[in-house]
Amino acid sequence: MRTHVVAAATLVVLAACGRPDAERASVPIDPARLAAFAALPGAIDAPDNPMTPEKVALGRMLYYETRLSRDGQHSCNSCHSLADYGVDHNRVSTGVQNQLGSRNSPTVYNAAGHVAQFWDGRAATVEEQAKGPILNPVEMAMPSDRAVLAALGAIPAYREAFRRAFPGETNPVTYDNVGRAIGAFERGLVTPSRWDALLAGDAAALTPAERAGFNVFVEAGCAGCHGGTYVGGGSFQQVGFAAPWPALTDSGRGNGVFKVPSLRNIAQTAPYFHDGATVSLTESVYLMAQHQLGRRLTADEAAAIVTWLESLTGTIPESYIAPPGRPAGAGTGRPGTF
Repeated sequence: MRTHVVAAATLVVLAACGRPDAERASVPIDPARLAAFAALPGAIDAPDNPMTPEKVALGRMLYYETRLSRDGQHSCNSCHSLADYGVDHNRVSTGVQNQLGSRNSPTVYNAAGHVAQFWDGRAATVEEQAKGPILNPVEMAMPSDRAVLAALGAIPAYREAFRRAFPGETNPVTYDNVGRAIGAFERGLVTPSRWDALLAGDAAALTPAERAGFNVFVEAGCAGCHGGTYVGGGSFQQVGFAAPWPALTDSGRGNGVFKVPSLRNIAQTAPYFHDGATVSLTESVYLMAQHQLGRRLTADEAAAIVTWLESLTGTIPESYIAPPGRPAGAGTGRPGTF
């Protein structure tokens, strides 16, 4: 039955290709299917950490600051390159002293809207997540939060930036405020795409092939986990729910449960899965269908889904992510010194 559905959709797509934009909506999408999704907000603000210009400016500085690492060579941007859709395209990332992490570094774009942060959800917010890698001995490897504050407090430009970002605080240079500033900046890392234009009412925003691919995505059952504003990122699921996941050694939150990743920008953020197991988006679609849904997709079905996934590639906010000038001040002389 599914094969016939895809074949029929393919014929409609072929017939529609080359038509004027006004006719691009000729492959119908049931509005009820779209009701499970929502367009991106302009920013992902939080009542307990409002995005002020001063706080965002400080967070941008800290995001690119290599002096937040023990060797003075690593920053948040090292593993989450904002110019490259928030990833480094490595299976796992390399930290201080060439140590390798154990999980793939997910994109930071749109992540502030997820149910939690990290693959296992151990941080509730991007503010909490931002503080983790700085002290992680395999990643940025700073010896303590006091060492972080000593490094920042020795730089007059940072003392002033913290004062402006957190007015009224007697001592604004705190480790919690490091996380709040980086988190405020990350809450502006949103990438609207043509998919959002469709959700906003532009029926011609997607090509006939992309619209057909969305229909296959829903019919296959993928939207059960990958729905909402972020097309995922809203729940935790066990990998290998329908069939054992190959070579699973990481238990995640326990029993192989991990946060469902967002599919926004998925065509630009390989490799995939918690362990970076594959660089092929098509292979990833096959694996998810087989192991999560118990389905073996046809080549046409997988290709159709990938075509729609490519429409989720958004626009990087180039002016927002522009690296700031590095504040003058004390640098890292050797590991552990400032």
